[in-house]
This record gives sequence, C-alpha cells and structure tokens, in this order.
Amino acid sequence: MEALVEFGKIIIPAGLVLYAMYLIVKSFINAELDKKRLEVRSKSIETVLPNRLHAYERVCLFLERISPNQLIVRLNNGDYTSREFQQILLNELREEYNHNVSQQLYMSEESWELVKSAKEDLIVMINEAMSGLPADSTGVDLSKAIFEKSMQKESDPIQHALLTVKKEIWETF
Repeated sequence: MEALVEFGKIIIPAGLVLYAMYLIVKSFINAELDKKRLEVRSKSIETVLPNRLHAYERVCLFLERISPNQLIVRLNNGDYTSREFQQILLNELREEYNHNVSQQLYMSEESWELVKSAKEDLIVMINEAMSGLPADSTGVDLSKAIFEKSMQKESDPIQHALLTVKKEIWETF
C-alpha cells in the first residue's frame, strides 16, 4: 500500500505537468495556425482585390458601352436598313456581354442580376422599337425609335445597374 502511495506521489504530479505541457503546446499550435490562416487570407486578399476591382471596372465599362447613346453613336453609320442595324446592335450587345460574363464571380448576386436585367431590357427595347417601324425603314429610323423609347422610360435600368455597381465598389473598398 505504501508503494502505491509513493507511486501516486510521482504519477499525479507528473500527470499534471504533462497535462499542463499539453495545454501549452496546444495553445501555441493554435496560435501558429491562426497566424498562418491570417497570412494566407491576407495573401488571398492581395491577389483577389485587384481582380475584383478590375471586374467592377469592366462591368462599369460594359454598362457605359451598352447605353443607347453610346451604342447607337458607335455603331450607326447611316447606311444600314433598320433590320441590319437591329442585328448589329443585338450582336454587339451579346458580344459585349459574353466578353464580360466572367466578371460575375467578383460581384454580388444582386449587382450581377441588375447588369443582366439592364442588358435584357435594352434588347427588349431594341426589338420593340423595331417592331413599330415599317419594313423599308433605315437604321436612322431605328435609332430615333430607340431614343424615343428610352426617353419614355421612367427609370433607366442601365443607370440603375451602374449606380448599384458603383455603390457596391464604395462599400467594398
């Protein structure tokens, strides 16, 4: 029995020291892991942040380029029929959109939905303007009809999307 008490006097303090060492080593390892996670996160931010900014820039440029004023002035040379000009406008819209579709990875879902909605709204507006024209109309006639339709709208979805994207940029950065 006395040997058991002597054995307990050695084992209990040794167990307490071992447990204390375990807690110290565990807290040290956790602190190091947290430090490593923070380093990885900061390096990730260094890499992703410029990409996000670039994505926002490209989406703003996309929205500016598809505004009716910019799009029509840039593409209309006056020699097109209304049907040809409609196809040119729609192809340009689709190409611009397809060129920038990957930017959605860096944006909020709400902002990207507004960008898509602005593009779709412009497509509808172009098609509606075309449907109200006679078959022998010119590209200039279609341009006028598009401008009239855009003036009749209470709100401009392209400008709304652009403002939302800009607001998101300011909130993020």
